[in-house]
Amino acid sequence: MAATVEVKFFNSFVLRKTLNDGTNPAPAEWNGSRGDLTYPAIGGNPDNEQDWAVEEARIRGGYNNTYVGQGVKAYLVEDNPKSSVRINSMIYSGIFNARTGINDTNVFSVGEDIIKSVDPANGSIQKIYAEDTNLIIFQEKKVSRAPIDKDIIYTAEGSTNVTTSNNVIGTVQAYVGNFGISKNPESFAVYGRRKYFTDKDRNAVMRLSQDGLTEISNYGMIDFFRDQFGTMGEGKLTGGWDIYNKQYVLSIQPESSLVPYKTLSFDENIQGWTSLYTYKPGMMLSLKNKFYTTGPSSTAATDSASLYQHYIATQPRGNFYGLNNDSSIEFIFNPDVSLSKVFKTINYEGSNGWEVTSFISDLTGIGSVNTDFEGYATTNTSDTIASIYSYNEGAYDNYGNQFANLDNNPITANTTALIPPINHAGFDRKENKYMANLVNNSTAAPGEVIFGNQMTGIKGYYATVKISTDTLTDPGGMKELFAASSDYVESAY
Repeated sequence: MAATVEVKFFNSFVLRKTLNDGTNPAPAEWNGSRGDLTYPAIGGNPDNEQDWAVEEARIRGGYNNTYVGQGVKAYLVEDNPKSSVRINSMIYSGIFNARTGINDTNVFSVGEDIIKSVDPANGSIQKIYAEDTNLIIFQEKKVSRAPIDKDIIYTAEGSTNVTTSNNVIGTVQAYVGNFGISKNPESFAVYGRRKYFTDKDRNAVMRLSQDGLTEISNYGMIDFFRDQFGTMGEGKLTGGWDIYNKQYVLSIQPESSLVPYKTLSFDENIQGWTSLYTYKPGMMLSLKNKFYTTGPSSTAATDSASLYQHYIATQPRGNFYGLNNDSSIEFIFNPDVSLSKVFKTINYEGSNGWEVTSFISDLTGIGSVNTDFEGYATTNTSDTIASIYSYNEGAYDNYGNQFANLDNNPITANTTALIPPINHAGFDRKENKYMANLVNNSTAAPGEVIFGNQMTGIKGYYATVKISTDTLTDPGGMKELFAASSDYVESAY
């Protein structure tokens, strides 16, 4: 093929062959005959002039303007080309200095010792983090640090200083404790002098600070993380720092979709894990006092990721990625530990809009020395109750009509002030304290004559209670819960 290009003056041009394989339209390219950009038809002739492009190498095509060159090309011929993977080594290039214009980041001199290795027995290097003049190295089974960019003084034992060397990476020193980051560098988060990460292989969540390594999963959550990490498989452990609440947020996302994910936060002020969240973040980051996560788009049908800002004042509470979620609190009533009890009521102090979704006692049943475990377990039962409506949802008139169905408008915080007092099947309010009787909803236990809703209260040594927000009382508004209690009497076992 021959082509003639007329130019006004001598300059630098590049003739480029464009890709057009007949299956996809070629990109926009220069048409030598008309001097404009066109899209060649699919299946074009490979010798067609539209399959070629002329690129100008001078910026704006002006005479003696800045030239955009191809740069230096390095060619290396090896008789036996081989690659090696060094999972425990770091390699560094030449220096970069923006002030003086020195940029040797693409220079790796084979004549110098530019490799620093750590103990391969501790597994591969998963993450490195530079902090001031130290480089923190996270391996699968160990965390170490090494000085960078400063003079290191080497001394012989029992003698004075013998030499000074400006090493890029100095002597590697391991932190005390056999903990690493496993293969989950995505769990790493940093705030100030504190670094947070997980060690899945040791069922641990760690904090690295000036006092060394601390296992923060020990703060009341040992069995939780043991159970969660044990079912993860090759899943993700996504970590991030919530600058708004000053908390470390960790999302445990198992490999299997059949195992539910858990997102929870750690608060340094109380030295404990404070909340479980309903959202599943892809990534987490904080920027200028704001906390962001990436999650599924609220408008797309697929799981396309979108940036989501948390804690917006106009945003409904419990709403993440455009989806509303109920808030719930689970706790245990266990007064007089060794006393068998009958729990009769439940009371709470706080906002309107809370309902009891479950109230379950411990297992009780008949057993003997000769009863095997399987047979004994099948005879055990636990007392339960029916759900207790919130103050608004349980309101009804003298005809049995539920108040929530009398008005098509959502119930707001001020709605109850506009109606006369009516009956309540659930929580009732007295002196700003909400209270309800516990109606038994259990099946018959061995030896029981009266059971189910014929009895008030549930029997047991302790009870596990879950209180949740309802769906109609001031949706998206603030719900507070200060205290919860239960009246009980000694069981007549």
